[in-house]
Amino acid sequence: AITGQELAVVSDVKGTTTDPVKKAMELLPLGPVVIIDTPGFDDEGQLGAERVKKTRMILNTCDIAVLVVDAASGMTDTDRELLALIKERNIPCVIALNKTDLTGTENKKENRTGNLTGNKTGKGACTPEETPDALQVSAMTGTGIRELKERLAHLIPDREEKKLAGDMVSAGDLCILVCPIDESAPKGRLILPQQQTIRDLMDHGAIPVVCRDTELQTVLDKPGIEPALVITDSQAFKTVNAIVPENIPLTSFSILMARYKGFLETAVKGISAAGKLQDGDKVLLAEGCTHHRQCNDIGTVKIPRWLRAYTGKELIIETCSGNEFPEDLSAYSLVIHCGACMLTETAVVARMEQAIRQEVPFTNYGIAIAFMTGALERSLRLFPALHDLLAGEDRQIRPAGV
Repeated sequence: AITGQELAVVSDVKGTTTDPVKKAMELLPLGPVVIIDTPGFDDEGQLGAERVKKTRMILNTCDIAVLVVDAASGMTDTDRELLALIKERNIPCVIALNKTDLTGTENKKENRTGNLTGNKTGKGACTPEETPDALQVSAMTGTGIRELKERLAHLIPDREEKKLAGDMVSAGDLCILVCPIDESAPKGRLILPQQQTIRDLMDHGAIPVVCRDTELQTVLDKPGIEPALVITDSQAFKTVNAIVPENIPLTSFSILMARYKGFLETAVKGISAAGKLQDGDKVLLAEGCTHHRQCNDIGTVKIPRWLRAYTGKELIIETCSGNEFPEDLSAYSLVIHCGACMLTETAVVARMEQAIRQEVPFTNYGIAIAFMTGALERSLRLFPALHDLLAGEDRQIRPAGV
């Protein structure tokens, strides 16, 4: 009803929705959103347990939650359990009392919001304490759907505009973006962090110049080219670090994404664990998206190879991608996450906090690669507080570079 489209099979049989159903749309003034309809939380049996697990995973990605309650029967124990989980995660929430077309209240304006009254069954009505700001809606007739969309669009307060790199340069500054194109690069396009960085620099009046690592020296040698900043794909860190003069600031897209998503400090703290890995230790390489892996894939081939070369240890490397992320991380000595460009800040921070709760070091691809190639200290000069944090770490973990 919110999207105006029939996106899934609907019936009164429990378990009809087997997997989360997603729909991208524009919800002004909030902007672009993805609406996710999850499987029921009260499914029973082994298959039901898997659906409940997926619902819990979705909660870790949500910026807003809509708890849909049957208006005829009121809040159930399952609804209360879900609401407790939502509150535990500090997710802004609105309760939608659905099926008011069956209760005889959908046309009573005085009952559009607040406690449900006058339901036909007389059982299980929601108490004012449980649903003080609930909205009465009907997915069947559309009653209250507009009010629900307006509530959702204003549920998250205005946030300070985040910047990827625009706050590091001034209008008119030239910035070089190094984007290698190899067998792993997507066909005919730049990856999302590169696109976002270009747009962010342009929004701040800077001038992005994009090249491959193989043409970087040629660009720097051109008369009048004096970049204020060089940003590289992490995979080319070693090459780019050797080419770019020391007086020119250098960092990576992955490090900028970690800052943008809110876990850069944790990633810097977590990288010290890489220098302490021992034979038999498990390392989890986690990615937020799924893609066709090539023979020289960054997550399954390159980083494992670099880790083993740097540590000189026989490590057990495991991987996960997309929405799959282990609930129990206790077996791992280190989690190395991608830049998380395809995850919301809420989702990647939830993964970070999960690792922190279980006392498992958490870092990301960009930090790890810069660390192993000896470029981390340089790449963090743009962030003085984090640079000082790195300087305070045990110097025995400092890499010589591989």
